[in-house]
Amino acid sequence: MSLNENLINRRNKVVSRGIGLISNFTTLSGKGALLRDLEGNEYIDFTSGIGVTALGHCPEEIVSAIKNQADKLLHACIMVSTYEPYIELCETLVELFPHGNNTKVMLTNTGAESVENAIKIARQYTKKQAIICYSGAFHGRSYMAMSLTSKVSYKENCSPFNSEIYRLQFPSYYHYNDGLSYSDFIKREINRLNNFFNEYVSPNNVAAIIIELIQGEGGFNVAPIEYVQELRNICDKYNILLIFDEVQSGFCRTGKWAAYQHYNVIPDISTWAKALGSGLPIGAVIGKQEIMDSAITGTLGGTYIGNPLSCVSAIETIKYMKKNNINQKALEIGEKIKSNFEPLKKKYSGIGDIRGLGAMMAIEFVKNNSEPDSEFVSTLLKSCWKRNLLVINSGLHKNVLRFLIPLTIENELLEKGLNIIKEEIINLYS
Repeated sequence: MSLNENLINRRNKVVSRGIGLISNFTTLSGKGALLRDLEGNEYIDFTSGIGVTALGHCPEEIVSAIKNQADKLLHACIMVSTYEPYIELCETLVELFPHGNNTKVMLTNTGAESVENAIKIARQYTKKQAIICYSGAFHGRSYMAMSLTSKVSYKENCSPFNSEIYRLQFPSYYHYNDGLSYSDFIKREINRLNNFFNEYVSPNNVAAIIIELIQGEGGFNVAPIEYVQELRNICDKYNILLIFDEVQSGFCRTGKWAAYQHYNVIPDISTWAKALGSGLPIGAVIGKQEIMDSAITGTLGGTYIGNPLSCVSAIETIKYMKKNNINQKALEIGEKIKSNFEPLKKKYSGIGDIRGLGAMMAIEFVKNNSEPDSEFVSTLLKSCWKRNLLVINSGLHKNVLRFLIPLTIENELLEKGLNIIKEEIINLYS
């Protein structure tokens, strides 16, 4: 039995099956866009640990900062005493993401925890209960986050879920245009929201609307700019808080620090995690001061939130992104993805859509013009894995190939990985 097989067998004996396993890879170490398994084999990582290691694996500056902090302080609960890294990170986030005239921050451990607290804050501020979310949404696996999450397979046999959750159809023009022009589609979707208030929940009872501007697990569906701008107006009209979930789209992934910066819309609250910590667990809730301060003392918190090591990792991650203009690199990666696969889209009808912002790109595969082709994507993934390229899918039907490539990837590795995917697509359609 190989070392890789042995580790997988050990995993199967002691790790709950509830924790899914996407591939048959093992990992011993990583550097940049490359990972190494237990037997010394190298493979290219096009997943970034599902969007976490946006700067690649183990950037030297960040690893060094973590080591230095480990010699000073590993833990001091922020609810017990105040320490510099926590405050410095919050100051940095306020500078990067101002929400109105004054902004405040709460640090968390995960994206799901960020979402949980954002909803808690919204309800305390508005004194209202209902939350509107969207089809295809993924906001995490804790109970409120899971209630907001759309994909049924993530929630099977876990009910009852949180109450006062209402779901709208995500405004995906590719999936739901019904032959309408783009402008007519936007009008219809805005009317859908206004009618929703008449049929399902009064706006007077809605605390917040939460949306991923680019859906992660849902398949990288991009919300139309005009829709989001009108959504801002509707929220203002009815005193509804607008929450943007930037957990997967934030920190340069789309070619801007925040996806919402593509929309010229400022949320009331935003949620963050993943790429913020370069691999260490950390998230954040950012919001307008009056909203964040409406939370009753003691209703927010957690033993590990804003751990010193995670804070330092996040601070150094942001410094690295600024110093090396990672937003520009993300735009360049996105253009290379499009230039590589758009010619194939013209050639093969099974490539239904290529979409995204910046380096947050995806390809949706279909059959019979519109039916999800999950089997094709499953086969494509396995063929790429055999060639030591780690890629993953997304979408409600798992028929979407998503790119979460390290934003610091060398051009040679990027081209090699893209060529592998192209070659395997051509082989499968031949």
